[in-house]
Amino acid sequence: MTDTRWTPRLWGALVVLCAAMFLDALDVSMVGVALPSIGADLHLSDSALQWVVSGYVLGYGGLLLLGGRAADLLGRRRVFLIALGVFAGASLLGGLVDSGPLLIGARFLKGISAAFTAPAGLSIITTTFAEGPARNRALSIYTTCSAAGFSLGLVISGLLTSAGWRLTFLMPVPIALIALFAGIKLLPRQHGEQRSSGGYDVAGAITGTAAVLLLVFTVTEAQGVGWLSLRTLGSLLLVAALAAAFLVIESRTAHPLVRLGIFRNAGVRRANLTALTLMGSYAGFQFVATLYLQRLLDWSALETALGLLPGGAIVAFSAGSVSRLLDRFGPERVLPVGVASMAVGYALFLRLDEHSSFLGLVLPSMLLIGAGFALGFPSINVAATNGVPDDEQGLASGLVNTALQVGGAIVLAVTTAVLTAGTGSGTDAHAQLAGYRPALLLVTGTTTLGLLIALTGALRSGRAKAAAAPAPVPDYQYRPLEQEALLEREVLSER
Repeated sequence: MTDTRWTPRLWGALVVLCAAMFLDALDVSMVGVALPSIGADLHLSDSALQWVVSGYVLGYGGLLLLGGRAADLLGRRRVFLIALGVFAGASLLGGLVDSGPLLIGARFLKGISAAFTAPAGLSIITTTFAEGPARNRALSIYTTCSAAGFSLGLVISGLLTSAGWRLTFLMPVPIALIALFAGIKLLPRQHGEQRSSGGYDVAGAITGTAAVLLLVFTVTEAQGVGWLSLRTLGSLLLVAALAAAFLVIESRTAHPLVRLGIFRNAGVRRANLTALTLMGSYAGFQFVATLYLQRLLDWSALETALGLLPGGAIVAFSAGSVSRLLDRFGPERVLPVGVASMAVGYALFLRLDEHSSFLGLVLPSMLLIGAGFALGFPSINVAATNGVPDDEQGLASGLVNTALQVGGAIVLAVTTAVLTAGTGSGTDAHAQLAGYRPALLLVTGTTTLGLLIALTGALRSGRAKAAAAPAPVPDYQYRPLEQEALLEREVLSER
């Protein structure tokens, strides 16, 4: 795409893709607020209730690589539309069931559908909009819709749950159906796609998917059974074995699920590692902040949602500005600024005490975290897909989304363990703060690690640009005719 003007059809296609990402983010945040009501109505224990959330994460994080590769092999438009239809059906099922296991199954099915819509949608954007300003702008809008969905989901869920938790499941259904029918009309047809050639890596799909699924399952369950339990250690050992088998298969098969050569792209490597730390730290922070505000400060669910809203509002209104920053400075320079802003926001939240106020504690942190999110996540998406051929855009999109989901699951599980160990059996304010502070230190440290990774990209980018700059040339080489005229005048004057 070389024309800077977008046609109405192109805008419509982008809106459809943004709607799917909006629904994914909306679903995560809405269900979190509705959990207490779900547990009371369906008589679920805390451990069973956890799987209403974890079931979604398991399906989403575990199948993203397969979803990304399926988009490359089967066609992005086809995979996206089928998965969006499954998402609508699973949402309807979740709103109608009267059984905990069926609800968890519906959530798992929604996670699977998101594992296919997310990489397919992102790869449609990266193959429709040319690398550079057009893609930067599209990805900024795409990320904004994700943040807006998450932020609005918190508020909407607080309102809907008061009328009935089933509404939080049923509300996405009409939006998904509208997006589905619009996508059939507006998304690029099959013949317009560049599909990856080659066969199917069945062995790689089995071992890779099993490794990620088991990893997410293990870290989710570790809090309940113990991190050093035989079950957890055995599961982690099996994850390592599956991962090793996956790497061997990918290095030897003619048509791998994940072409390992993609990691030779330094930008792709850094983007995925930074995605792990950023999403992980944000998931951990939100968990700690929500517990702190509701349990210690006695905020309601709606008050908590509104308190966290300023961060999402910054992201929602920053798409145009961030895309211009990416055009001017590139993702390598914008990303460290975003990560640093988030790290400072988390560090400021360490000042929490028994009587913290919204203006004194929550608002400054959320403004910095929101600004960091607005700068960081579009940069990650741009860096993770830049320089990748069109027939591997689904793979690149699946990789970065996998990094986001797995990072969120792992860091959240570790954060929960640190918080629980610090709090112990105490329920008073002092005991709660003893758990919140080390958990926040872990979150801040994780983000700092991401900052160091991002800074290496900025430094290498600066060196590369300096090396590519033309060497200084004496002035006379730029003006040979003027130099010759000057010499001629000197000779004439001597004569």
